[in-house]
Amino acid sequence: MEYATLGGGCFWCLDAAYRDVSGVRQVVSGYAGGHAQNPSYEQVCGKKTGHAEVVRVGFDPEVVSYADLLRMFFTLHDPTTKDRQGADVGPQYRSIILAESEAQMETARAVMAEIEAAGIWGAPLVTELVPAGAFWPAEPEHQDYFRLNPWSGYCRAVIAPKVAKFRKSFAARLNPVGV
Repeated sequence: MEYATLGGGCFWCLDAAYRDVSGVRQVVSGYAGGHAQNPSYEQVCGKKTGHAEVVRVGFDPEVVSYADLLRMFFTLHDPTTKDRQGADVGPQYRSIILAESEAQMETARAVMAEIEAAGIWGAPLVTELVPAGAFWPAEPEHQDYFRLNPWSGYCRAVIAPKVAKFRKSFAARLNPVGV
């Protein structure tokens, strides 16, 4: 199994989408890219730890490639807005790829160039590309949040439409059982 660590706004949205992808074996919401040890959700939301809300996706590279996970990533959030996704504002919501190896770093650069060249977003990407450092799992209530809280206002208004669009766009790449 390999890992992809990605931040694109609220981790609940990425978590919900990646759980459906064939070849994804594990999704853990958490915090990365900051300086504090073992931060809490409240500390990260306080904007002083430097962390982003991220997901760490464990995947089978023989079923789904890192490049394809990144292509999906760039459809799940707006990578052209700094420290913001919709109404969620702050550095914890930044677009960030935390590469686990030099090979992942090279793949991320190539996919980012591909996305830029395609003009999909109509503005330059502001996605940070950095080497992976410490990853801190989020508290249990943040894991698989969408499935466990489908009737919450945020899930219905924000996550459900993103997941529906994602499932439609990547229907051929989905595992009907999920993780």
